[in-house]
Amino acid sequence: MAKSPTFTCQSCGASHSKWSGRCEACGAWNSILEEAPLSSGPAKTALGAARGASIALSDLSTAEAAPPRTSSGLAELDRVLGGGLVPGSAILVGGDPGIGKSTLLLQAAARFAQQGLDCLYISGEEASAQVRMRAQRLGLEQAPVRLGAETNLRDILTTLDTVRPALAIIDSIQTMWADNVGSAPGSVSQVRAAAHELVSFAKRRGTAVILVGHVTKDGQIAGPRVVEHMVDTVLYFEGERGHQFRILRAVKNRFGPADEIGVFEMTGGGLAEVANPSALFLSDRDAPAPGSVVFAGIEGTRPVLVEFQALVAPTPHSQPRRTVVGWDGGRLAMILAVLEARCGIPFTGLDVYLNVAGGMKISEPAADLAVAAALLSAREDAALPADTVVFGEISLSGALRPVGQTENRLKEAEKLGFSTAIAPERSKTGPGTGLTMRQMPDLTRFVGEIFGAG
Repeated sequence: MAKSPTFTCQSCGASHSKWSGRCEACGAWNSILEEAPLSSGPAKTALGAARGASIALSDLSTAEAAPPRTSSGLAELDRVLGGGLVPGSAILVGGDPGIGKSTLLLQAAARFAQQGLDCLYISGEEASAQVRMRAQRLGLEQAPVRLGAETNLRDILTTLDTVRPALAIIDSIQTMWADNVGSAPGSVSQVRAAAHELVSFAKRRGTAVILVGHVTKDGQIAGPRVVEHMVDTVLYFEGERGHQFRILRAVKNRFGPADEIGVFEMTGGGLAEVANPSALFLSDRDAPAPGSVVFAGIEGTRPVLVEFQALVAPTPHSQPRRTVVGWDGGRLAMILAVLEARCGIPFTGLDVYLNVAGGMKISEPAADLAVAAALLSAREDAALPADTVVFGEISLSGALRPVGQTENRLKEAEKLGFSTAIAPERSKTGPGTGLTMRQMPDLTRFVGEIFGAG
């Protein structure tokens, strides 16, 4: 019996029994397309059940050697990968258009090739001549990287099976076209099929495969989320076009720590590594000003110091504005509510603007106290001392909760010349820290001692 066609949303991958103009799952308009049904599966035996080969089993105590790794020579990239490139791994790299994904991967391919790996760069978006022009701008025209321009998945897999490179870069997965799937390139079924074939090839032949993925307007990699589950590592290349900083962040890594970051600077000669991102993020910091607070954060295993900037001003509108760049807007609303309910400091009738300097994006709750300090500093027009860093989590009761890796935060602050740290009580400082610690039990005491308000 023939299967009925399915209708799939190209934005979120949700399946529907019939076509409609708007996806009920994600709310996208005109994103539902008809897709051909999949095959009925393996043939059944006379007993009515399909039989396959028996798999080899082992126990948890079986010892296996750690996977070998190849260093690229780019310390920031190796850090995010967990120490280097693992043979047979599948890596998905996503980022906004024009952020520098192709530049980063071309530089990485050249570095890996210089380390002795056989590298193949296949572009589905540009011709080989365009890739060569970029290589010339970056000074990489002599790198032993082989180029190809193709979108047909069958031809690409045949080439990979013939050449057997150690590293294959596919730019991008949304341009790949499988001729056995009855839908347009970039659709959910095409992306799913292409990713499945390329990941299967990587595991079968031991070739490391790096896939470039487009992102949606919400910053998520376009296509079905199952692609992120297929691969071993998911990296996001972040940054603001108005800033020269670029952040390579690992959100998933089966061969290393997640949430690790690598920091790069966009220059005329390509992407340059930033060995000390804290110094770079604070390099343009002026004299102490109201609303400016330095936060000692942790990104993966790396301590990073960034500057929170806040502006509080009377609003001419009936509904005050709450604008946030680089942080969670919902958490800002929570902190404003705690300041009003627990400390008696209202922000009614005031516009609030919050920004993380340098284009950095902060997600850890340890930034709560730094955000509250920036808001109060802007509201009271009182600047904190230039040699002070702030970190700590705020609970709904107004209490301050200690955060992890306090010692690493303090060491990074001390290395950059800071002498005072404001943190919650019971923070584990460890020996050998030369900073003056001002520990606060709750937000009320913090407001009273630091700003004399409340």
